[in-house]
Amino acid sequence: METSLVFFSQLNMCESKEKTFFKLIHGSGKEEASKEAKIRAKEKRNRLSLLVQKPEFHEETHSSRSGHLAKETRVSPEEAVIWGESFDKLLSHKDGLETFTRFLKTEFSEENIEFWIACEDFKKSKDPQQISLKAKAIYEKFIQNDAPQEVNLDFHTKEVITKSITQPTLHSFDAAQSRVYQLMEQDSYTRFLKSDIYLDLIEGRPQRPTNLRRRSRSFTCTEFQDVKSDVAIWL
Repeated sequence: METSLVFFSQLNMCESKEKTFFKLIHGSGKEEASKEAKIRAKEKRNRLSLLVQKPEFHEETHSSRSGHLAKETRVSPEEAVIWGESFDKLLSHKDGLETFTRFLKTEFSEENIEFWIACEDFKKSKDPQQISLKAKAIYEKFIQNDAPQEVNLDFHTKEVITKSITQPTLHSFDAAQSRVYQLMEQDSYTRFLKSDIYLDLIEGRPQRPTNLRRRSRSFTCTEFQDVKSDVAIWL
């Protein structure tokens, strides 16, 4: 009798250990699968993000900053004065675009110009697959709620883009790009013309270190709802 009890006790212990082993293996498998899924999702997001990246506007190393300063010192006062004639002339000039981007970084609002640049690049796409991939990348980076560089758009404009993102066209972001352009032209551009960055250029002074500052208030597209959208403003 005692021998039987010992046997059954050992058998139960073996079963218990076996169940514990399978639980650990099963749980480990789930964790590994979960980790692999997260890694694949991250890699996919990185690949999409690369489609809308412009390296010349995202370099943050000391050497890249020195490179920007070297370029800016070669801008003549006469060239810089032309930038003050209109926002279009500023953006159409390579050095003007780079200088304006540097100014927006001091106000932590560079997402606006980066979105505009991404839209300009997107409209040059020809391959249907490229159009789809770039549209999704732009949407995830700048448009969707809690996007890493979400631009300030009204609800209607965002809703239209969200509904059309599954079958995008080259004009999917026209309305949003126009809104962001208007915000920059009527807000950031006017401050840029009064900034030390711009005034130093037109007066031929050496570029001084720029101080980063937070925006004093938030601007919404509804403030400019009376301004007509015109896709023809793009260069």
